[in-house]
Amino acid sequence: MLTNHPEAIETIVAAYFANIAAMNPEGWVENFAEDAVSYDPVGEPPTKIHEGFRQFIGQLQAVFEKLEPITEHTFVAGNEAAVKWTMHGLSKSGKSVTFEGITIFEINEANKIQTTRAYWNPALMVAQLRS
Repeated sequence: MLTNHPEAIETIVAAYFANIAAMNPEGWVENFAEDAVSYDPVGEPPTKIHEGFRQFIGQLQAVFEKLEPITEHTFVAGNEAAVKWTMHGLSKSGKSVTFEGITIFEINEANKIQTTRAYWNPALMVAQLRS
């Protein structure tokens, strides 16, 4: 099995977050393998990225005026990265939200994201939006 260079993994992970911030569905999905799967959050049924990405980004665009992800730490081991992140958002109704989590990225030999596993609590974000 090939091992990816840590710099290549850090680059693809940075692009993932940059495209979320830009709410750019085409750029975001380009980071993923054709058969990529996302567990976001872990515990929910997995999403096939190439089938569900427009819906995912569309939900973000429907709710948020602005999203600003901050990656606090990226730990690369083998062909995976664990990223501790904090997301600051401004909703279209003017509510500020902050939520955080850890996402595990598995990167394939083509330097595309094969799997994401996101550990965070969407209910905390929703509660902030509704407060």
